[in-house]
Amino acid sequence: MSVCEIQGLTRDYGSGRGVFDLSFAIDQGEVFGFLGPNGAGKTTTIRHLMGFLKPESGYCTIDGKDCWKNRVDIQKTLGYIPGEMVFFDDMTGTEFLSFMAKYRKADSNGRTKELLDRFELDPRSKLRKMSKGMKQKVGIVTAFMHDPEVLILDEPTSGLDPLMQSRFIDLVLEEKARGKTILMSSHMFEEVERTCDRVAIIKNGRLEAMDDVETLKAALSRKYVVTLENDDAAAAFAGEGLRVFEVSHNQVTVIVQNNIKDLISVMNRYPVVNIAAPNQNLEEIFLQYYGGSGRS
Repeated sequence: MSVCEIQGLTRDYGSGRGVFDLSFAIDQGEVFGFLGPNGAGKTTTIRHLMGFLKPESGYCTIDGKDCWKNRVDIQKTLGYIPGEMVFFDDMTGTEFLSFMAKYRKADSNGRTKELLDRFELDPRSKLRKMSKGMKQKVGIVTAFMHDPEVLILDEPTSGLDPLMQSRFIDLVLEEKARGKTILMSSHMFEEVERTCDRVAIIKNGRLEAMDDVETLKAALSRKYVVTLENDDAAAAFAGEGLRVFEVSHNQVTVIVQNNIKDLISVMNRYPVVNIAAPNQNLEEIFLQYYGGSGRS
């Protein structure tokens, strides 16, 4: 059952900026990765889901409620981490968390303490004096403290050190096991690979690809490292017209896309010692869609 649905969503800012005829749905209990560089349309999409923007055409729903018409109700119940943290700077972290609990009319004391302990956060400081990492932790606690069924997370680990990033991944996996529905926009490819069931790649405001992580990997180019008996054999092998990524001594790394038979044919004529297929991460996949670079 779809908990979050976007259908034909369009907002045109001009000069090719915005989102255009965007459609996808997120099922209950699914962690959905939403990838794209700055300017691709991720945050614009998320702002429509949050009810901060009214669609020019199309619609967004969460739990069957229109995200624009029912934005007040939706904002009170879901968990949200914005891409840019904005707080009442005169408040302490403690005062802000208390304010958010009252706004949501939720008793979250036990859950809040658990999250503060997990992320080693003392919220008694003034928000304006907190580092970016500390503010990010406040944002994470705010998003999760009322135990929401749906979470929308925009670059949730920005500013966190590797230990806290790992703890956040563990938290998402725990929530996933509890059946929570999560949309996560991220540049941290490791956290997407480890947590997400499916991934959507957005390019220039349009949906470029959407599938489970393993299927996306399989559909694109793969690297193979071919080890030969000696350097001379490797140099000759590299001159056979294959798409060569790198030659290092007696190893040749080739890129293959729908032409594995050509690689096998060439290998049959050379003294090959070993062939390996390194794991391809989402960053490599992402860069393939963007021709090696993203938009700023």
